Amino acid sequence: MNSSLKLGCIADDFTGATDLANNLVRTGMRVVQTIGVPTGPLNVEVDAVVVALKSRTIPAQEAIAQSLEALRWLQAQGALQIYFKYCSTFDSTPEGNIGPVTEALMDALDTDFTIATPAFPDNGRTVFKGYLFAGNVLLNESGMQNHPLTPMTDPNLVRVMQAQTQRKVGLLDHTVVARGPEAIQERIAALKTDGVGVAIVDATSNDDLLRLGPALQGMPLVTAGSGVAIGLPANWGLAPSSTASQLPPAQGLEAIVSGSCSQATNRQVAHFKAQGGPALALDPLQLTGDTDALVAQVMAWAQPLLPQGPVLVYSTAEPDAVKAIQARLGVAEAGALVEHALAAVARALAQAGVQQLVVAGGETSGACVQALGITQLQIGPQIDPGVPWCHAQGSAGPLHITLKSGNFGTDDFFTKAFTVLA
Repeated sequence: MNSSLKLGCIADDFTGATDLANNLVRTGMRVVQTIGVPTGPLNVEVDAVVVALKSRTIPAQEAIAQSLEALRWLQAQGALQIYFKYCSTFDSTPEGNIGPVTEALMDALDTDFTIATPAFPDNGRTVFKGYLFAGNVLLNESGMQNHPLTPMTDPNLVRVMQAQTQRKVGLLDHTVVARGPEAIQERIAALKTDGVGVAIVDATSNDDLLRLGPALQGMPLVTAGSGVAIGLPANWGLAPSSTASQLPPAQGLEAIVSGSCSQATNRQVAHFKAQGGPALALDPLQLTGDTDALVAQVMAWAQPLLPQGPVLVYSTAEPDAVKAIQARLGVAEAGALVEHALAAVARALAQAGVQQLVVAGGETSGACVQALGITQLQIGPQIDPGVPWCHAQGSAGPLHITLKSGNFGTDDFFTKAFTVLA
């Protein structure tokens, strides 16, 4: 059992895990992120552990089984509070997996109430009267309605969550949050009396999340995006400190692999190319053949360019192109082909001396981390809200890596990332 461990986190994808870990580090927690559920005990003194699963889009029963395995491991390490982390766009389908996993964790922890909010104001994700906004538009007008795996067409989170859970879902609205921790706790007591098991919480600013934090002290399970994390470390007397995010100095070659088709990543790819950055596009329809031949082709292109600066290998595409590919190959097959190809490319780049790697896209990040043999990440400084540099020991040696959620980051993210690390 780890005497220093306070918060045990279960994240439903790899980029979401680093997003959460980043917010915890910024507010003073020492954090390690594991890739999957570790097989042995925790051997470092940290305040929080984030177990990164790849469970967002798998069948609900598998997601539940993996999440419960993570819970058991975190409990064995002595975690005092459990945090189930999902995307700030509440990525899900009517079948789950957010609702079913939340209920399974509640049952396992023997708790009758939890909160749910994907609010992350630093990235433009806010919740008002139970409706989720991305920037200035409702979620279903933000581009998320075109997500290839989890299209989000209803911005009302009470409705979305109620469709996925047996428990009654209620709302803890902005008028209560604005009045502070005591008012929030009184409202929680009233909701519980009314039979509510899960409450969607409004938050339109970091101030809202900081007011929410103290009200969650002692709650066995918190479910949220990564925003709520900024209000929790103070419950254990922790404050921001630069030592929490220190990484070893960076060295080696630089590269980017991108499999996200989000609007933000499309802009980042376009910006990198407009700045004269060398970029190679992979056509998913050409990926049905020999991966070894594809990797050889990519490396023949990349190796002469790598000494001059970062190279980009991408399969990013516009929504219409994605739909056309899915129509040809099927949704799951198209996604798996891209992930498999980019993961093989990432491994080859690392073997060729790349020690600073940016990966864009949640599913792509999961595949790349596994291909690189990474089991644990030390969380370092933030590049953009929700996206930190990390340090890991991979099968090809030490590596600085950042796992960027598709929707995150400014347009110049790919160039800025290496500047931040330097």
